Amino acid sequence: MNKPSGHKTAGRRIALIAAALAIVLPLSGCVASFIPKVESTTSTPTSEKVAADLQPFYSQKLTWKNCEGSGFQCATATAPLDWANPTNASIKLALIRSSATGTKLGSLLVNPGGPGASGFDFIKNSLTYAVDSKLRENYDIVGFDPRGVNHSSAVKCYDDPAQLDSYLFDIVPAPVYSDAWIADNAASNKKFGEACAKFTGPLLGFVDTNSAARDLDMLRAALGDKKLNYLGYSYGTLLGATYAGLFPAKTGHLVLDGALDPSTTDFDVTETQAKGFESALRAYLKNCLAGSTCPFTGSVDAGMTKVRSILDALNANPIPATDGRKLSSSTMFNAIILPLYSKSTWKYLDTLFTQVEKGNADFAFTLADSYYERKADGSYTDNSTEAFIAINCLDYKPTSTAATLRAEAAALAKVAPTLGPQMSYGGTSCADWPYKSTRDRAPIAANGSAPILVVGTTDDPATPYVWAKNLSKQLQNGHLITFTGEGHTAYNKSNACVNSAVDDFFVGGTVPKTDPRC
Repeated sequence: MNKPSGHKTAGRRIALIAAALAIVLPLSGCVASFIPKVESTTSTPTSEKVAADLQPFYSQKLTWKNCEGSGFQCATATAPLDWANPTNASIKLALIRSSATGTKLGSLLVNPGGPGASGFDFIKNSLTYAVDSKLRENYDIVGFDPRGVNHSSAVKCYDDPAQLDSYLFDIVPAPVYSDAWIADNAASNKKFGEACAKFTGPLLGFVDTNSAARDLDMLRAALGDKKLNYLGYSYGTLLGATYAGLFPAKTGHLVLDGALDPSTTDFDVTETQAKGFESALRAYLKNCLAGSTCPFTGSVDAGMTKVRSILDALNANPIPATDGRKLSSSTMFNAIILPLYSKSTWKYLDTLFTQVEKGNADFAFTLADSYYERKADGSYTDNSTEAFIAINCLDYKPTSTAATLRAEAAALAKVAPTLGPQMSYGGTSCADWPYKSTRDRAPIAANGSAPILVVGTTDDPATPYVWAKNLSKQLQNGHLITFTGEGHTAYNKSNACVNSAVDDFFVGGTVPKTDPRC
């Protein structure tokens, strides 16, 4: 069943998961040699006034041990499965930290996005990409896997990776966008949800962002910090803003980079991102056409028309890959979107379009597999795909119905004629999910919080700049940092202006008087 890219199995996943770029971005690989070796230690939790049934969680002592072969320290925390009934059952949360190389100001928790991306692996594999040397000097950098994710108590939806392959890559025999095609996808989504409930158990109903934010407060206390210091990328900004809304008095230094607007509806997200990716594709084509090896000719408009014709051709005649999978327009869309995250990876689009034009689907699947964290042997590196779906189905109350899908598809095609159709017909993908959404989409003010920096990139296709502007205005004490440029997220990836604003805030508490417009 080939999933239409506009729903939660692919559309927002493409937009929100930063970790999928690990294969195609030049991230730091081995960083262990830069990390001081620290013997096993135990964190001293802060003294917190909480309800008696929460006290065991807030007062727990984290035992940190050197992670074998990595130079980091790892620990496991315990959290209630259900924060409303904390004595019923518990779950495990995996943490990893790099100790401060200089004078320690506290712990800095980092979330890379997703939802469903592994903060544990992000710090372990890409520490110098996640934070710069100034923050590594002044903070213990702590990566964590939120509930439902990877090394923590995790969502599981299959016992054979071939089943996930089938869900993601199999092609519906009915004509694309026909009633039969829509019905077949709906049946596939329902079956997948049932499998997730079977293999995950009660945890599946408690992987929402509100619960994860409550975990974050417990982790803060267990780490020994009176206030939370936090750096959230992409979806991590929603987690951070949610935390600020629940615990404004406990905010220390929060930076939210590549922001989501907490008030957006399911379809609003898709429509805004469709515009963003359409704009990013045009920017790629303009850059490509100025070079000598571009697979396109003529104008940007002509290039956009050609891309759409490639996608339409794949709807009619998918291209077989060496491993037997067939390249559909949906998988091709994933392959196109991934390199658009950063201008430094646009060159992969040259190869992608050249190979597909020759009838070769293998490189397209290399990019799509990178996005899904699928390895060459057919296994999956982590559970990020399952976690992404499960978390979003609890966080977003569907606003689409079967009756509105075609009208929404028309709206997407109007604002994004090339890529909009690929993001259509996903609005009801959580309609038959085993657990109903628990989150109301509304602005977050976080009244009484400490200053919060919101970083937005003007040409971010994944989390469009308008969301950063909206969030910074919603937050009572929000402060916007604008990076004028391309790509998804800006800190430690753009220029010295952004880095200085973020570093000075974390280390010196400096809040910019006005947006520096970096």
